[in-house]
Amino acid sequence: MSNDAVTVQILDKDYQIRCPVEEHDALRESAALLNKHMRDIRGNGKIVGSERIAVMAALNIAHELVQAQNGGQSSLSRVSKRIKGLTTAIEEALEQGRQLALD
Repeated sequence: MSNDAVTVQILDKDYQIRCPVEEHDALRESAALLNKHMRDIRGNGKIVGSERIAVMAALNIAHELVQAQNGGQSSLSRVSKRIKGLTTAIEEALEQGRQLALD
């Protein structure tokens, strides 16, 4: 696994970052996402300075990640509850079938 430098551009500034070759596309995609968030924040004109813009972009991206993870957890929880309910219904139906077969 070799590490090669990848050049990404964020807020019109080039950054050379070394990472494994197989991660180059993911790095470019991540940089594009960060660049978009930073441009949006800079475009709003309420925050000045690249460092502050970067921190706000990082917080926004982290917030989106946490919400996605929590959303995934609640979806997983709903699916789990649904599966348990279906399992109970199947077990009850099987038990009723057994009772009918015995009668």
